[in-house]
Amino acid sequence: MKPIRFRFAPEKARAAIQWMLGERGVIDLHTVLKACYFADKKHLNRYARPIFGATYRAMRFGPVPLEIYEMTRGEAIWLPELGADRYPWELAGFHLRATANSQPDLSVLSESDMEALREGFALSISLSFNERTKATHGPDWQAARLGIMRYEDMIDESQEKEHLVAFLRETGPHMRL
Repeated sequence: MKPIRFRFAPEKARAAIQWMLGERGVIDLHTVLKACYFADKKHLNRYARPIFGATYRAMRFGPVPLEIYEMTRGEAIWLPELGADRYPWELAGFHLRATANSQPDLSVLSESDMEALREGFALSISLSFNERTKATHGPDWQAARLGIMRYEDMIDESQEKEHLVAFLRETGPHMRL
């Protein structure tokens, strides 16, 4: 059975990263990546769609949204889609810091996106590295066995889960996030 897939939304990822940097100045990479995971999972379960549509890999210290990780590392692959020649941050060791005073374009994020992002970020910054790691090693992470995680496994158990999974398998690749 084909997995649920979404088209990654790089403009939302850029806005989210910039917003987080605006909130804290300098942020460790683990906090950013887990905030995105928490937010995507919350939004998926509340509104039947993620915020970013990233491809999540189950890694030793928790889920990593691969495309967002590429962006935080400054990889140029997403710059053409963003109409930019560089990112407004830099990664120094394991910490992200803003390199420009530009404000994030929050208009690309819906009200529900921002709600889930605020909650995911608040949770992520409230936890220590070990607590964040433990909090992200749930059934969805375990099912991936250090491979690519499935959105199907991120959806909470409910009476509607089977129908939601079927719906997202068909519509996910065509959704505009």
